[in-house]
Amino acid sequence: MKKVKILDVQFDVCTKDEALRRILDFLEFRKGESGKQIVTPNPEMLLESSKNKQFHTILNRAWLSIPDGIGILWASAFKKISRHNSGLSKLIKAKLCFLSLLFYPKLCKKVFPERITGVDLMESICAVSRKSKTPIFLLGAKDGVAVEAQKFLETKYAGVNVVGTFSGSASDDDFPAIQAIIAETQPEILFVAYGSPAQELWISKHLPELKSVKIAMGVGGAFDFLSGHKKRAPNWMHKIGLEWLYRLIQEPSRIKRIWNAVIRFPLHVLRS
Repeated sequence: MKKVKILDVQFDVCTKDEALRRILDFLEFRKGESGKQIVTPNPEMLLESSKNKQFHTILNRAWLSIPDGIGILWASAFKKISRHNSGLSKLIKAKLCFLSLLFYPKLCKKVFPERITGVDLMESICAVSRKSKTPIFLLGAKDGVAVEAQKFLETKYAGVNVVGTFSGSASDDDFPAIQAIIAETQPEILFVAYGSPAQELWISKHLPELKSVKIAMGVGGAFDFLSGHKKRAPNWMHKIGLEWLYRLIQEPSRIKRIWNAVIRFPLHVLRS
């Protein structure tokens, strides 16, 4: 797969179908290999990686890296415009990219062919895994949330093979219990909802010890969305990249995270 770097973090350039094909091929034909980590970096994660060397290394070593967040598509379009329009100021290029999100979104797909959110990729993996009955485990979130997410998946994707759930935490103290239940249920796909960067650090550290797991992916707040504890932005807001505004209205406490993604991240890209 072709790769692109944004703020020194590497991404795979692919469609969702291409990503799913790679995952299914690995599960079916390369069973003897060690488990692989999938990451879905968003603007906040890129900012964190710029000051967290261990996290930065994990993102760049991931087996599959899928851009999550309209900001990543904007940054890739900015880089492309910058290469081909050297006479324009960075501010003008940034404005052109922003306007393209609203009026000509195809421009922001010149580098990445489509936008794939982490929760959408998770659902798609669950959907395509049904044919082979690949065992799946949901780890993380608050008590009871993963169970509700499991019920949602089993209702929406009849035949999906979710073999277990566990809340736990990213603390080393919880690992023996997690290791025991995973050894008992033998999942091949593991979705971890501890939030970033904790979930990526946890997967990188413990995946070699979870012998049955072939694919592990951090999914942040996906269980909350699937269980209905949190609502996703309306489709029209999703299409034009305004989920951040919807989340800010729903959860004003996210103001710092929104600031990082909407203000600090573009500034970092402009300076890079």
